[in-house]
Amino acid sequence: MSERRRTLAVLYDDGAASAGEIGVGLADLGDIVFLLPPTGHAERLRPVLENFGTVVPLTGTTKGDIALARDLAPDAVVTYSERMVRRTAEIAEALGLPSHTPEVAATVTDKIRQRQVMRDAGVDKVRSHPLSSPDEWPRVYDAVGLPAIVKPVRGGGSRDTYAVTTAAEMEELLPRLFPEGTEAAYTVEELLQGVPSAPYGDYVSVESVCTPQGVRHLAVTGKFPLLKPFRELGSYWPSHLPADVLAEVTDLTTRALDALGVRYGITHTELKLTADGPRLIEVNGRLSGHLNLMSRRVCGVDMVRLGGLLALGDTSQIPEFDYGGRVHFLFNTMAPVEPCRLEAIHGATDVRKVEGIDGIRPYVRPGTDLAGGVMTTPLDVIWGSCADHTAMLDALEEALPKLTYVFTRPDGTVREATAAALTDVSEAGA
Repeated sequence: MSERRRTLAVLYDDGAASAGEIGVGLADLGDIVFLLPPTGHAERLRPVLENFGTVVPLTGTTKGDIALARDLAPDAVVTYSERMVRRTAEIAEALGLPSHTPEVAATVTDKIRQRQVMRDAGVDKVRSHPLSSPDEWPRVYDAVGLPAIVKPVRGGGSRDTYAVTTAAEMEELLPRLFPEGTEAAYTVEELLQGVPSAPYGDYVSVESVCTPQGVRHLAVTGKFPLLKPFRELGSYWPSHLPADVLAEVTDLTTRALDALGVRYGITHTELKLTADGPRLIEVNGRLSGHLNLMSRRVCGVDMVRLGGLLALGDTSQIPEFDYGGRVHFLFNTMAPVEPCRLEAIHGATDVRKVEGIDGIRPYVRPGTDLAGGVMTTPLDVIWGSCADHTAMLDALEEALPKLTYVFTRPDGTVREATAAALTDVSEAGA
């Protein structure tokens, strides 16, 4: 008698792994059932998901979704989407399957709650305070001071994230944060000042695996400098940090994950490199965006598959990352902060000819309307491998001017900009 194939329920939405990555990564682990929320992204990707498994709509309520999952009787419940972390935890707990607890899921997806847990545990004492209306600003200012960073309580990708250095800037920002007749929830935190790190970023991330046996750090990911205000340009392995700073970074990450009570799954922790040592930016209770592309290409490790194994309760196949003595990178060209339409892309073939560049993949097609704003919105991903960090920087310096994007503004005027111009960290905005 053949062994019963296992079933993995994937709560899918826009997130750190594409539909194709999930379908391929989980294929050998069992049958896949995609549980979809009623979002535009999920509906658009439904035909793709149907190539990899069964698609079932979620009910929209916790009770209904748990009942739906019980009927499906999966062997694992997993997500790669920030939006679905909480519902995944609720379903997993109800079915007795490995995952974040609902309490942990609520904390890692709520920046206010996360900061409070860190303070209470003595892990990091970044000043922060919730802001839910313009009237609360004086009280928030008294608690946090300036300079500060304002960001939504939930969400990622630098959506609606702003740096504020003066009271006048905050007064100007408040109407944008709270348009008349709307409600929103933000956290205001002290702005962590990074040490001068150019040509590298002044922050890193740690990619970890949590199990009941403890925390394993797979990688410390180096970052390129942020494009103002907080748009991320890409990552590289290994980081450029010396061994003593790496030890401080991983130690702080371990203490943060322990304080949060994370016991199952992949996490992505961001840390600022300050004069007082590493400080926590935030902990994310899921896979980082683009990480699976990088890990598969560099180390032959499928992080989506690893997430599936952990959800099945299998902690025996946690890999070691081997970079082969080289520096590997992903770099993103950012969309402009002004609304526009992408009309054309030129120069991708020339970019691929640069030594150290292995490939480029457009994320946005000509004819696409771009909303603008300060959220991290990549137009492409450029990846490569070089002998060392200096060679990586040289390859990008040669490649980026060869790539040109053509945009049409709402008033009909045309703008041409190279990838170098769109990612110039010395400018106020792209």
